[in-house]
Amino acid sequence: MEIYILRHGIAVERGTPGYKKDSDRPLTKEGEDKMHQIAEAMLGMELKFDLILSSPSVRAATTAQIVANELDAEVTFTDALLPDGSPPDLIAEINDEKPQRVLLIGHEPDLGRIVSVLITGGADAAIELKKGGLCKLTCDKLGFGQCATLNWLLTPRQLRSMR
Repeated sequence: MEIYILRHGIAVERGTPGYKKDSDRPLTKEGEDKMHQIAEAMLGMELKFDLILSSPSVRAATTAQIVANELDAEVTFTDALLPDGSPPDLIAEINDEKPQRVLLIGHEPDLGRIVSVLITGGADAAIELKKGGLCKLTCDKLGFGQCATLNWLLTPRQLRSMR
């Protein structure tokens, strides 16, 4: 199984007037523009997904839609990818679908912790995904614990340079 993990693009700052709930914060214009470039790079890398799961927060959902539109794919939203979502529930949801290639779109520090758990068995590895950063893991059998290998982690700048 290939597991790709993408952090949402650049969003308006926390506390910005007009956005009472954190989940309502949208991508900035710059964030949308850069995410389109990242999606183009993903297309150029010939990435294809059997399943795209995203946090339903506005910034993650917009990121997911930009990528899905570029790759001609569908998005499924899951509360397991919201900030402080349930990684065990996420793993169960993925395993229920049995995809060969899955893309997860969500938030830090949760995504970094998920990567850490999957590659080390604990949440203490210092893995940071920049906004728009993408990593690839592979595993034979996905479980909540050490089961995966980190194949690569790309910064948004590296991705944009690949398009």
